[in-house]
Amino acid sequence: MDSTVAYLEIRDLCKHFTKRSGGLFSSGTETIRAVDGVSLTIEKGEILGLVGESGCGKSTLSRTLMQLIPPTSGTFILDGEDLSRLSPREIRKRRLDFQMVFQDPYASLNPRMTVFSTLSEAIRQRHPGAKGKALTERVETLMATVGLDAQMMKKYPHEFSGGQRQRIAIARALAPEPKLIIADEPVSALDVSIQSQILNLLKQLQKDLGLTLVFISHDLGVVHYLADRIAVMYKGKIVESGTADEVFHHPQNDYTKRLLAAIPRLAGESAA
Repeated sequence: MDSTVAYLEIRDLCKHFTKRSGGLFSSGTETIRAVDGVSLTIEKGEILGLVGESGCGKSTLSRTLMQLIPPTSGTFILDGEDLSRLSPREIRKRRLDFQMVFQDPYASLNPRMTVFSTLSEAIRQRHPGAKGKALTERVETLMATVGLDAQMMKKYPHEFSGGQRQRIAIARALAPEPKLIIADEPVSALDVSIQSQILNLLKQLQKDLGLTLVFISHDLGVVHYLADRIAVMYKGKIVESGTADEVFHHPQNDYTKRLLAAIPRLAGESAA
Protein backbone atom coordinates (compact mmCIF):
# COMPACT_ATOMS: atom_id res chain seq x y z
CA MET A 1 0.00 0.00 0.00
CA ASP A 2 1.23 3.50 -0.81
CA SER A 3 2.90 5.24 2.14
CA THR A 4 0.87 8.41 1.55
CA VAL A 5 -2.33 8.74 3.55
CA ALA A 6 -5.49 8.58 1.47
CA TYR A 7 -8.50 10.75 2.26
CA LEU A 8 -10.52 7.63 3.07
CA GLU A 9 -8.71 4.43 3.96
CA ILE A 10 -10.41 1.15 4.81
CA ARG A 11 -8.07 -1.48 6.22
CA ASP A 12 -9.06 -5.14 6.50
CA LEU A 13 -12.63 -4.26 7.49
CA CYS A 14 -14.79 -7.18 8.61
CA LYS A 15 -18.42 -7.48 9.66
CA HIS A 16 -19.51 -10.94 10.70
CA PHE A 17 -22.91 -12.05 11.95
CA THR A 18 -23.71 -15.15 13.97
CA LYS A 19 -26.91 -17.08 13.47
CA ARG A 20 -28.32 -20.31 14.83
CA SER A 21 -27.79 -23.33 12.63
CA GLY A 22 -29.59 -26.63 12.50
CA GLY A 23 -33.11 -27.23 13.79
CA LEU A 24 -35.29 -25.29 16.20
CA PHE A 25 -33.76 -26.91 19.27
CA SER A 26 -30.19 -26.88 18.02
CA SER A 27 -27.56 -24.93 19.98
CA GLY A 28 -25.20 -24.75 17.02
CA THR A 29 -24.26 -21.47 15.34
CA GLU A 30 -22.67 -20.41 12.09
CA THR A 31 -20.84 -17.23 11.11
CA ILE A 32 -21.98 -15.14 8.17
CA ARG A 33 -19.01 -13.21 6.78
CA ALA A 34 -20.95 -10.34 5.18
CA VAL A 35 -17.83 -8.17 4.89
CA ASP A 36 -14.63 -10.17 5.00
CA GLY A 37 -11.35 -8.27 5.00
CA VAL A 38 -12.13 -5.31 2.73
CA SER A 39 -9.32 -2.82 2.09
CA LEU A 40 -9.86 0.27 -0.09
CA THR A 41 -8.50 3.79 -0.48
CA ILE A 42 -10.27 6.86 -1.86
CA GLU A 43 -8.73 10.22 -2.64
CA LYS A 44 -10.43 13.51 -1.90
CA GLY A 45 -12.79 14.53 -4.69
CA GLU A 46 -12.92 11.00 -6.11
CA ILE A 47 -15.93 8.82 -6.86
CA LEU A 48 -15.40 5.16 -6.06
CA GLY A 49 -17.93 2.78 -7.56
CA LEU A 50 -18.59 -0.32 -5.46
CA VAL A 51 -20.35 -2.93 -7.57
CA GLY A 52 -21.67 -6.43 -6.98
CA GLU A 53 -24.84 -8.48 -7.02
CA SER A 54 -27.45 -8.46 -4.25
CA GLY A 55 -26.20 -10.22 -1.14
CA CYS A 56 -22.50 -9.68 -1.81
CA GLY A 57 -22.09 -7.40 1.23
CA LYS A 58 -22.24 -3.93 -0.36
CA SER A 59 -25.00 -2.54 1.86
CA THR A 60 -23.49 -4.08 4.98
CA LEU A 61 -20.20 -2.40 4.10
CA SER A 62 -21.95 0.95 3.61
CA ARG A 63 -23.71 0.72 6.98
CA THR A 64 -20.48 -0.30 8.66
CA LEU A 65 -18.71 2.71 7.16
CA MET A 66 -21.56 4.92 8.38
CA GLN A 67 -21.04 3.37 11.85
CA LEU A 68 -24.71 2.38 11.89
CA ILE A 69 -23.47 -1.10 12.75
CA PRO A 70 -20.10 -1.67 14.44
CA PRO A 71 -17.38 -3.52 12.54
CA THR A 72 -16.18 -6.88 13.80
CA SER A 73 -12.61 -5.80 13.11
CA GLY A 74 -10.56 -3.51 10.91
CA THR A 75 -10.13 0.24 10.66
CA PHE A 76 -11.88 3.10 8.85
CA ILE A 77 -9.77 6.25 8.55
CA LEU A 78 -11.35 9.46 7.24
CA ASP A 79 -9.15 12.52 6.69
CA GLY A 80 -6.48 11.14 9.01
CA GLU A 81 -8.77 10.11 11.89
CA ASP A 82 -9.47 6.48 12.75
CA LEU A 83 -13.24 6.48 13.23
CA SER A 84 -13.27 2.81 14.21
CA ARG A 85 -11.62 3.75 17.52
CA LEU A 86 -14.24 6.31 18.52
CA SER A 87 -16.93 5.68 21.11
CA PRO A 88 -20.62 5.67 20.06
CA ARG A 89 -21.00 9.16 21.56
CA GLU A 90 -18.00 10.46 19.62
CA ILE A 91 -19.31 8.83 16.45
CA ARG A 92 -22.61 10.70 16.78
CA LYS A 93 -20.68 13.97 16.90
CA ARG A 94 -18.59 13.04 13.86
CA ARG A 95 -21.47 11.71 11.76
CA LEU A 96 -21.91 15.13 10.18
CA ASP A 97 -18.72 14.37 8.26
CA PHE A 98 -20.15 11.29 6.52
CA GLN A 99 -23.67 11.27 5.15
CA MET A 100 -25.72 8.71 3.26
CA VAL A 101 -28.14 8.71 0.33
CA PHE A 102 -30.46 5.70 0.37
CA GLN A 103 -32.08 3.70 -2.41
CA ASP A 104 -35.68 4.72 -1.71
CA PRO A 105 -35.93 8.52 -1.38
CA TYR A 106 -39.56 8.43 -0.26
CA ALA A 107 -38.83 6.06 2.62
CA SER A 108 -35.78 8.08 3.67
CA LEU A 109 -37.66 11.41 3.87
CA ASN A 110 -40.05 12.31 6.70
CA PRO A 111 -43.48 12.61 5.02
CA ARG A 112 -44.59 15.14 7.64
CA MET A 113 -41.76 17.58 6.97
CA THR A 114 -41.58 20.07 4.13
CA VAL A 115 -38.45 20.40 2.04
CA PHE A 116 -37.60 23.55 3.96
CA SER A 117 -37.92 21.77 7.32
CA THR A 118 -35.90 18.79 6.14
CA LEU A 119 -33.03 20.87 4.77
CA SER A 120 -33.01 23.48 7.53
CA GLU A 121 -32.84 20.74 10.16
CA ALA A 122 -29.79 19.27 8.41
CA ILE A 123 -28.17 22.71 8.00
CA ARG A 124 -28.56 23.47 11.71
CA GLN A 125 -26.59 20.35 12.58
CA ARG A 126 -23.51 22.15 11.27
CA HIS A 127 -24.69 25.73 11.85
CA PRO A 128 -26.92 25.67 14.96
CA GLY A 129 -27.31 29.45 14.95
CA ALA A 130 -28.71 29.63 11.42
CA LYS A 131 -32.18 31.16 11.27
CA GLY A 132 -34.36 33.66 9.47
CA LYS A 133 -33.24 35.02 6.13
CA ALA A 134 -29.78 33.48 6.36
CA LEU A 135 -31.27 30.01 6.85
CA THR A 136 -33.75 30.49 4.01
CA GLU A 137 -30.93 31.56 1.70
CA ARG A 138 -28.96 28.43 2.60
CA VAL A 139 -31.98 26.27 1.78
CA GLU A 140 -32.48 28.11 -1.53
CA THR A 141 -28.82 27.61 -2.43
CA LEU A 142 -28.99 23.90 -1.63
CA MET A 143 -32.10 23.46 -3.74
CA ALA A 144 -30.51 25.27 -6.66
CA THR A 145 -27.39 23.13 -6.29
CA VAL A 146 -29.41 19.95 -6.86
CA GLY A 147 -31.58 21.45 -9.60
CA LEU A 148 -34.78 22.19 -7.67
CA ASP A 149 -36.89 25.34 -7.74
CA ALA A 150 -36.69 27.14 -4.40
CA GLN A 151 -40.38 28.01 -4.70
CA MET A 152 -41.09 24.35 -3.94
CA MET A 153 -39.51 24.45 -0.47
CA LYS A 154 -42.86 24.47 1.36
CA LYS A 155 -44.04 21.27 -0.33
CA TYR A 156 -44.03 17.77 1.18
CA PRO A 157 -42.28 14.66 -0.22
CA HIS A 158 -45.47 13.16 -1.68
CA GLU A 159 -45.83 16.22 -3.91
CA PHE A 160 -42.61 15.41 -5.79
CA SER A 161 -41.64 12.81 -8.38
CA GLY A 162 -39.18 10.03 -7.52
CA GLY A 163 -36.31 11.84 -9.19
CA GLN A 164 -37.12 15.08 -7.40
CA ARG A 165 -37.29 13.27 -4.07
CA GLN A 166 -33.85 11.81 -4.67
CA ARG A 167 -32.57 15.33 -5.38
CA ILE A 168 -34.01 16.39 -2.01
CA ALA A 169 -32.25 13.44 -0.35
CA ILE A 170 -28.97 14.47 -1.99
CA ALA A 171 -29.48 18.07 -0.84
CA ARG A 172 -30.09 16.83 2.69
CA ALA A 173 -26.86 14.82 2.57
CA LEU A 174 -24.97 17.91 1.38
CA ALA A 175 -26.53 20.23 3.98
CA PRO A 176 -24.17 19.43 6.91
CA GLU A 177 -21.17 19.94 4.58
CA PRO A 178 -19.83 16.37 4.94
CA LYS A 179 -16.40 15.12 3.97
CA LEU A 180 -17.82 11.92 2.48
CA ILE A 181 -21.15 10.78 1.04
CA ILE A 182 -22.09 7.13 0.67
CA ALA A 183 -24.83 6.51 -1.90
CA ASP A 184 -26.37 3.04 -1.65
CA GLU A 185 -28.16 2.13 -4.92
CA PRO A 186 -29.49 5.71 -5.26
CA VAL A 187 -30.80 5.32 -8.82
CA SER A 188 -31.98 1.69 -8.94
CA ALA A 189 -35.57 2.61 -7.99
CA LEU A 190 -35.81 5.31 -10.68
CA ASP A 191 -36.80 5.20 -14.35
CA VAL A 192 -33.87 4.97 -16.77
CA SER A 193 -34.27 8.55 -18.02
CA ILE A 194 -34.35 9.85 -14.44
CA GLN A 195 -31.36 7.71 -13.52
CA SER A 196 -29.24 9.55 -16.06
CA GLN A 197 -30.31 12.91 -14.63
CA ILE A 198 -29.27 11.91 -11.10
CA LEU A 199 -25.97 10.48 -12.33
CA ASN A 200 -25.24 13.70 -14.21
CA LEU A 201 -26.10 15.66 -11.08
CA LEU A 202 -23.59 13.66 -9.04
CA LYS A 203 -20.90 14.20 -11.68
CA GLN A 204 -21.63 17.93 -11.61
CA LEU A 205 -21.44 18.00 -7.80
CA GLN A 206 -18.06 16.29 -7.98
CA LYS A 207 -16.87 19.00 -10.37
CA ASP A 208 -18.37 21.97 -8.52
CA LEU A 209 -17.96 20.90 -4.87
CA GLY A 210 -15.11 18.41 -5.02
CA LEU A 211 -17.56 15.74 -3.84
CA THR A 212 -16.01 12.59 -2.41
CA LEU A 213 -18.43 9.73 -2.97
CA VAL A 214 -18.76 5.99 -2.53
CA PHE A 215 -21.39 4.98 -5.08
CA ILE A 216 -22.86 1.51 -4.58
CA SER A 217 -24.65 -0.34 -7.35
CA HIS A 218 -25.29 -3.78 -8.83
CA ASP A 219 -25.00 -2.30 -12.35
CA LEU A 220 -21.45 -2.19 -13.68
CA GLY A 221 -22.55 -0.03 -16.62
CA VAL A 222 -23.94 2.68 -14.32
CA VAL A 223 -20.81 2.59 -12.16
CA HIS A 224 -18.53 2.85 -15.20
CA TYR A 225 -20.34 5.99 -16.34
CA LEU A 226 -20.02 7.74 -12.98
CA ALA A 227 -16.96 6.50 -11.12
CA ASP A 228 -13.27 7.33 -11.33
CA ARG A 229 -12.36 3.92 -9.92
CA ILE A 230 -14.30 0.70 -9.47
CA ALA A 231 -14.10 -1.99 -6.80
CA VAL A 232 -15.93 -5.27 -7.44
CA MET A 233 -17.32 -7.09 -4.40
CA TYR A 234 -18.19 -10.78 -4.22
CA LYS A 235 -19.09 -12.80 -1.12
CA GLY A 236 -17.85 -10.10 1.23
CA LYS A 237 -14.49 -9.58 -0.48
CA ILE A 238 -13.07 -7.16 -3.05
CA VAL A 239 -12.14 -9.40 -5.97
CA GLU A 240 -11.00 -6.70 -8.40
CA SER A 241 -10.31 -2.97 -8.40
CA GLY A 242 -8.84 -0.39 -10.73
CA THR A 243 -9.72 2.62 -12.82
CA ALA A 244 -13.21 2.60 -14.27
CA ASP A 245 -11.94 1.98 -17.80
CA GLU A 246 -9.56 -0.79 -16.70
CA VAL A 247 -12.24 -2.75 -14.88
CA PHE A 248 -14.93 -2.18 -17.51
CA HIS A 249 -12.87 -2.82 -20.64
CA HIS A 250 -10.20 -5.21 -19.35
CA PRO A 251 -11.70 -7.21 -16.46
CA GLN A 252 -9.38 -9.77 -14.88
CA ASN A 253 -11.70 -11.61 -12.51
CA ASP A 254 -14.28 -14.11 -13.79
CA TYR A 255 -16.98 -12.61 -11.58
CA THR A 256 -16.34 -9.15 -13.04
CA LYS A 257 -16.63 -10.64 -16.51
CA ARG A 258 -20.02 -12.14 -15.58
CA LEU A 259 -21.24 -8.75 -14.32
CA LEU A 260 -20.10 -7.17 -17.56
CA ALA A 261 -21.86 -9.82 -19.63
CA ALA A 262 -25.10 -9.19 -17.72
CA ILE A 263 -25.35 -5.56 -18.89
CA PRO A 264 -28.25 -5.22 -21.38
CA ARG A 265 -27.02 -4.30 -24.84
CA LEU A 266 -28.53 -3.41 -28.17
CA ALA A 267 -28.39 -5.99 -30.92
CA GLY A 268 -24.93 -6.05 -32.46
CA GLU A 269 -23.34 -4.08 -29.64
CA SER A 270 -20.16 -5.61 -28.20
CA ALA A 271 -19.10 -5.70 -24.55
CA ALA A 272 -16.03 -3.59 -25.35
